[in-house]
Amino acid sequence: MRSSDPGQASRARARMVERLRAQGIRDERVLAAMQAVPRHAFVDEGLAFSAYDDTPLPIGFQQTISQPFVVARMLELLRSGRELGRTLEVGAGCGYQAAVLSLLATEVYAVERIRGLLDRARANLRPLRLPNVRLKLADGSLGLPEAAPFDSIIVAAAASGLPPALKEQLAPAGRLIIPVGGAEQRLLLIERQGNTFRETWCEAVRFVPLIAGTD
Repeated sequence: MRSSDPGQASRARARMVERLRAQGIRDERVLAAMQAVPRHAFVDEGLAFSAYDDTPLPIGFQQTISQPFVVARMLELLRSGRELGRTLEVGAGCGYQAAVLSLLATEVYAVERIRGLLDRARANLRPLRLPNVRLKLADGSLGLPEAAPFDSIIVAAAASGLPPALKEQLAPAGRLIIPVGGAEQRLLLIERQGNTFRETWCEAVRFVPLIAGTD
């Protein structure tokens, strides 16, 4: 599927998008972005035929690429009818979500703490030539202060609580979506209104833990 039959990959993406609609995703911008990005190009060739199934897949370094529904739902909650603007992604992984974000945000700053995984994300993203995506090796729990504030922050690993640095780097009227918890995790949506932060708990999810430091 990776290169020999682009039509097959396109059909698989279309089926994935229709399944997402059936699962309740309503944001057409999110669905169009996921239709446009070749998810199979971000996983090992041996897993390419599973790339459009609604399941997480291993990407090495004990990490996973999130299942399509979780990606779509987090982006839908983050957007909620507004533009994403300047966006921070914590946990770039294999680069897939950064590619989807590139079609929804004006600027994407994607940080990853594992050097080998960051190298893989760079290699995966290079053929797509996305001018608004920047990748950096960094401790995602500290955000990216040199590029803050951010209109949107999306975290692809579960924290025990909301990292203060991420909250502080949220722009006025900005939004942040993060999985929070241990054995039981839920998505937490933070909306900044001046100096007030509104919290909304959403779906149950399952993510790898957010770890401090870099490797």
